[in-house]
Formats: sequence, C-alpha cells, structure tokens
Amino acid sequence: MDALPIQEENQVEYVSQVPGCMHACGHDAHTAMLLGVATLLSRQEVPGQVRLLFQPSEEGADEEGVSGASRMIEDGALEGVDVVIAQHVDATLNTGTIMVGEGWVSAAVDSFKAEIIGRGGHGAFPHQTLDPIWLTSNVLNALYAIPSRRIKPLEPCVVTVGVIQAGTASNIIPDSVTIEGTLRSFDDGVREQLIEEVETVMAMARALGGDYQLEIGPGYPASYNDPTVASWLRQVGSDLLGQECVGARQKAMGSEDFSYMTQLAKGAMIRLGVTPTGGQPRPAHSATFDIDEEALPVGAGVLAEAARRFVTGQFQLD
Repeated sequence: MDALPIQEENQVEYVSQVPGCMHACGHDAHTAMLLGVATLLSRQEVPGQVRLLFQPSEEGADEEGVSGASRMIEDGALEGVDVVIAQHVDATLNTGTIMVGEGWVSAAVDSFKAEIIGRGGHGAFPHQTLDPIWLTSNVLNALYAIPSRRIKPLEPCVVTVGVIQAGTASNIIPDSVTIEGTLRSFDDGVREQLIEEVETVMAMARALGGDYQLEIGPGYPASYNDPTVASWLRQVGSDLLGQECVGARQKAMGSEDFSYMTQLAKGAMIRLGVTPTGGQPRPAHSATFDIDEEALPVGAGVLAEAARRFVTGQFQLD
C-alpha cells in the first residue's frame, strides 16, 4: 500500500516484520489519525456529510503507472465534494505544531531513465572502445547545468540524478551506463522545458559517437493550497494549539499526488509536527524514520474540528 523499499533500523516493538520494507513516511500514522477523526465526529451531531478518504499508494503507482489519488478520483471519491483537506506528518516540526502554507506548496515531479550506449572492451585499450562512462560524465555535467544555465533564475526547479549503474570489473569498459533521475518544478512551462532540456543533453552522447535511449515518466502536478482553506486550518490550529504553534509553510520541492484532488475541489494540506521537543528528527524515507505518537491526537483533533466547522457553516468558501 504505502511502504517503502528500506530496511528498518529502529529497535521498537512495532518494527517492520517484512525484510527490506517499512513505513518510512507516516502513512500508517495517517490512517490511525483518520480513524481518530471518525471516532470524534461520530460522537456529535454533524449537520452535513464528511467523507473520509483512506488513500493508498501515494508513494508509488500501480502496473499502469497510476497513483492512489487518481484511482480514488476515478472511483468517484471527490464527487459532490466542496473542500478536500489532507494531512502529512513532518519530522522537521515539533509535536504540537502545524504548518499550512498557501498557494503553490509542493512541486510537480517527473522522472527520467536513460541508457548511454557506447562500445565496451578491455580497460587497457580504451582507444579501441567508446567508453560510455566517459560519455556519461559529459552528460552529467550538462544535466546539472540545466537549472543554472537553461532555466530562468527566478523559476525554481531541480534536476537530480539518483541512480548510475555500469560495469562489472575494474579492467572492463562496459557497453552502456544507465542513469535515472527526477525533475521538479512549479510552472507548467518550466516543467515542459526541463523535459526538453534533458532530451537535448542526452543527444550529446550521439554527438560524441555513441547513442542513447531515454524514457520520461510523467509524475504528479504541483500542489496548490487554496488561501481561504489554508487560513481556516491555521485558525483551527491556533484555537486548539495556540497561535505560536501554527505557521505558514513555504513551498518546497517535494511532491504529492494530493495535487490531483485540489485540481477538482478547493483544498489544502496540513504539515503535522511529529518530533518531540528537544528530540532528534527522524526524517522521512530513512531507515530510522519514526514519529512521536503524542502527535496522533493532535492531527486527529485538527482535522475533525476543521470538518465540523465547515459543515456547521462556521467557514464559508469565497
């Protein structure tokens, strides 16, 4: 559903029982908090409908490359919905605090996978080969120059290579090198330009006598927090937690498939603090990720109260 391919290193009673697989981003906590919301709302009269979305597969996609938010939308999860609210744990924030930004808050994401093709041979006779590692070294320099030299400086973007695979022995020049990476952006025009620039850079391999194959994997769009909904959530947080415990988070280059939902209904995402005050943060997507479970009632309470105020008419859309 939403585990990650990481071997958990935590020494706790609830450590993952599946080798090489762990909940390293908090989606198990999200599920627990939404059950808490259901419990809180069921204890009072709510003059309206609140739909609880237990969304799987935010961390990945199915065999057709489609993530959980899109599948839920296909199944009608947002039909008739006026406002959609999400919440995600954040290990950079202390327990008892929340952040709710407005406007663009997380980036669009696309991926690329390329094979740089040369001609292998003996490491002692490189002149008899076309070294794909050398080809790749030129490609990498050009890839990393895209944000600083090809994109307008005022437009945020990221180009990251996360995988390089090649070779079997120190004295063998391989036939090819595989590289994989991620592209992040906010502006649709920049998003298109990044893809075009990657394609242009890969063509360097051909200019140097080699070849390449490139696959672009379209990912999630950028996420937009509606300013009105964001202000509601900050008001709820201030009332429940204290104004000093609420902030307006700036946009970041991470990505969320919640963005598909906010394309169909006004909404916003809450970032929930899960690191105890004075404690060492355990970052998401790491082998030591964990949360302070004192944050669970905080998250459930903020979500439940926000829903209650909307359906009772205390909050109005513009």
